[in-house]
Amino acid sequence: MPKAKRRVASRPKQKRIEYRPVWKRFLAFVASPVVRRLILLIVVVALLYWWGAVIWERLLTLFGFGLVIIAIALAVAIWVVWRGRFRALAKHWNSFVGGIILALAAWGVLSFFGLGGRLGQSIIGTPTIWGGVLIAGLVVLGIIFLAPHKAWHVVTKASRATWRFLTRLPRPRPKVVHPQPAPAQTTSSEASNLTAMSRSSERSEEEAKQTAGAKLIVVPDAKEEVGKHEPIVTPGGWQIPPIDILDKPTEAKLDQGDIERRAELIEEALASYGVEAKVVQINTGPTVTQFGVEPGWDRKYKEIKERGKNGNTQVRLEEVSRTRVRVDRITSLASDLTLALAVSSIRIEAPVPGKSMVGIEVPNTTFGSVDLRSVVETVAFQRIKARSSLAIALGKGAGGDPVAADLARMPHLLIAGATGSGKTVCLDSIVACLLLHNSPEDVQFIMVDPKRVELVAFNGIPHLAAPVIVDIDQAIRALRWLSREMDRRYRQFAEARARNIEGYNKDCLPENKLPYFVLVIDELADLMMTAFDEVEHGICRLAQLARATGIHIIVATQRPSVDVITGLIKANFPTRISFAVTSHIDSRTILDTVGAEKLLGRGDMLYMPTEASRPKRLQGSFVSDAEIERVVDFWARQRRPAPRSIDLDEAGQPPIAGRTISPPPDSLWEEAKRLAREHEHISASFLQRRLRIGYPRAARLMETLQQEGLIKVSPPESEK
Repeated sequence: MPKAKRRVASRPKQKRIEYRPVWKRFLAFVASPVVRRLILLIVVVALLYWWGAVIWERLLTLFGFGLVIIAIALAVAIWVVWRGRFRALAKHWNSFVGGIILALAAWGVLSFFGLGGRLGQSIIGTPTIWGGVLIAGLVVLGIIFLAPHKAWHVVTKASRATWRFLTRLPRPRPKVVHPQPAPAQTTSSEASNLTAMSRSSERSEEEAKQTAGAKLIVVPDAKEEVGKHEPIVTPGGWQIPPIDILDKPTEAKLDQGDIERRAELIEEALASYGVEAKVVQINTGPTVTQFGVEPGWDRKYKEIKERGKNGNTQVRLEEVSRTRVRVDRITSLASDLTLALAVSSIRIEAPVPGKSMVGIEVPNTTFGSVDLRSVVETVAFQRIKARSSLAIALGKGAGGDPVAADLARMPHLLIAGATGSGKTVCLDSIVACLLLHNSPEDVQFIMVDPKRVELVAFNGIPHLAAPVIVDIDQAIRALRWLSREMDRRYRQFAEARARNIEGYNKDCLPENKLPYFVLVIDELADLMMTAFDEVEHGICRLAQLARATGIHIIVATQRPSVDVITGLIKANFPTRISFAVTSHIDSRTILDTVGAEKLLGRGDMLYMPTEASRPKRLQGSFVSDAEIERVVDFWARQRRPAPRSIDLDEAGQPPIAGRTISPPPDSLWEEAKRLAREHEHISASFLQRRLRIGYPRAARLMETLQQEGLIKVSPPESEK
């Protein structure tokens, strides 16, 4: 029995077949999608066959070949309804409107050739020039609806170009009529004499303008290119570019709601880990937003049991003691806060200098750049500019506060960071900032660019003491020349009894003032690999001694390792800037602390000034290539009286210890002696103008004249 039951249970169940009537099966076959579409197609073909000729003729008369446009529009409408693209229609409504306007314009073009039908003819009215103007207007209107931002950009650019073209048109100069003392009558001979005198005076003025030298500076069309403000003219005749030469600053708008949500997330995340804290301050910056978190309290409670009136026992918590939450508990949660905020990295500044709170720096959703002009126009920069000619605009802090510095007080700057982090842009902004406020008589540059593509853009400025150096041998010679120039200036200071360059320039005449020298090296690692001992010795000697002589060094490198930034170099560069680096070891090498490995790049940097104990986070100022070209072009338009290039060949070999090498005789020595005999007081600037030579050569001639006893050294005005 059990086996029989197993066989019965293992048999497959027979399917129950349901039989439907024939008419139901026929209706189901007709209602299938394929048959329905086939029947619809047959009906449409039959209708077109019966009434096609009449309908087609009427449609062509009414619409013309605009039927194609109508068919495309119907297809788009069916696709929108079929796919349910109503959100896309509401979001990009301007594109649909622009497409409709362009379709009407195309229909009007067909009407010019008699293919648009009656409806197309009504679009243009009559096929004349006014109809063409109407079609052109429809095309322009459709393009504006399709791309409003690009259309606005094209319109503004065209209007600016038109305005520049109109302002460049030659305008008649107004005649200047000088008032006469009395309306006396003149004879014909007197009139001819006056005419001759006026012509001779005009010729003399033209000749004087051609031979004026350093006092004549010609900047053609300066107002047209830089803006409405006129340039400032220095006592030496140079024109300082106006601030309008830089682009107007643009700031990125941040979502305040998103910032507030992040503040709530920070409080919730800290509370979930048992840390009581509250966001008390939000400082929004261009790249990061700093949330000021005030630590709460760690409270201890005591349970107190009390019996109520009804006899029930009640437990009450009474606060026994409370202590402030330790800062280490907040800093140890940096990784957890990064996860909670869903960002790449955060930086915790504990505590914020001068405030009783912990700063949590969170990257913004949209990164903004800091234009150089936005920092130059601030009060912080103008205060430094009022007391120093070497003011530089560095950028804006995490809270949006502008940061400026004085290169003379640094006195040297060391910049490091990985490739593409913003080192070269920082160098460009520093050089451009110095060019905006100093003439070649105030500041001169020696630029070393082994990469040959970064600093060569400044080759046209008259501030260069030598063309941008791209050869390693020339760079070493420049270091030797600067060392000798430093020694020569110290001798001058000793003769004039001055302590530094400020005291020397204060007591001497304007034409005898010494300019500042700024040495800019874009890649130190390349120099150190080629000539380690001599480069390290030259840079360290200048960094130790050259501050008082007005020689300052700005060094940048993308390899902040101990074999490039040695202990001697690092000790003589107290002011440092670090951009994003690859590891915390590089961060310690440049800043003596970690943190640079968490930077975001694109100008995000840590600035370590001389007087600060910890670095400050900044977004570096940005200057575009177009702005650099305008600044260089502004200075290149001004004519120089004589080349100011230094002779690097004279520093080809290092001096031999214990022996003085006499220089070769100068070909202009006899001419310099003649000028010394003819004039009672001469100076290096006087020899520059009269002999058409550079400043170093004129200074050597002055020293030789003093050694020969042909001229006397005049004491400073304070001792007279």
